[in-house]
Amino acid sequence: MGGFFGVASKKDCVLELFYGVDYHSHLGTRRGGMAAYGNGEFCRAMKGNLGIGRISDYEPQPLLIQSHHGSFAIVTVGKINNEEELLEKVFEEGHSHFQEMSGGKINATELVASLICKKETLVEGIRYAQETVNGSLTLLLMTKDGIYAARDRYGRTPVVVGKKEEAYCVSFENSAYINLGYEAYKELGPGEIDLITPESVEQLVAPGKEMKIC
Repeated sequence: MGGFFGVASKKDCVLELFYGVDYHSHLGTRRGGMAAYGNGEFCRAMKGNLGIGRISDYEPQPLLIQSHHGSFAIVTVGKINNEEELLEKVFEEGHSHFQEMSGGKINATELVASLICKKETLVEGIRYAQETVNGSLTLLLMTKDGIYAARDRYGRTPVVVGKKEEAYCVSFENSAYINLGYEAYKELGPGEIDLITPESVEQLVAPGKEMKIC
């Protein structure tokens, strides 16, 4: 399955991002990656005050996407049971191609990004992707304005937020941020979507009432 970590700070956050992502290595160590935003551009975690990363047991992440929403980076955790059906649907609706990985599979996170980009806003797109996926979908999506954190509709996988002076972090496991000086701030509810910036955590979609823990 793997796990993710994100930081929104008023200072350079890349070192903290690395340690927060690395903590999740016990969840899947086949692949790992980070992306950051700073000085007006996205980069592969060289320097920035916003950043997200992912330890993955299968596909490479984060992905950097350019779309009508602008540029964004995205990581996902979950399981898409209807991947072939969704692929057929997006091809029928005009999507031209996906990058193919070894074994003929596509990167599921790229598929999720294509679903998000079908809607007029990122929040609408995230909700659409979660409603369309048969299975589980939790994600972090980073723009120049902050990090969107979205927990699976039924809370099957966790999303927790930590806080310290001049920074917030978002993590798959709360143990990841304790040694980095953060204290527990909140846990997202099922289906909740928050926007995390260095100054605040804003709830954009309220949590649902139904929970199905794996």
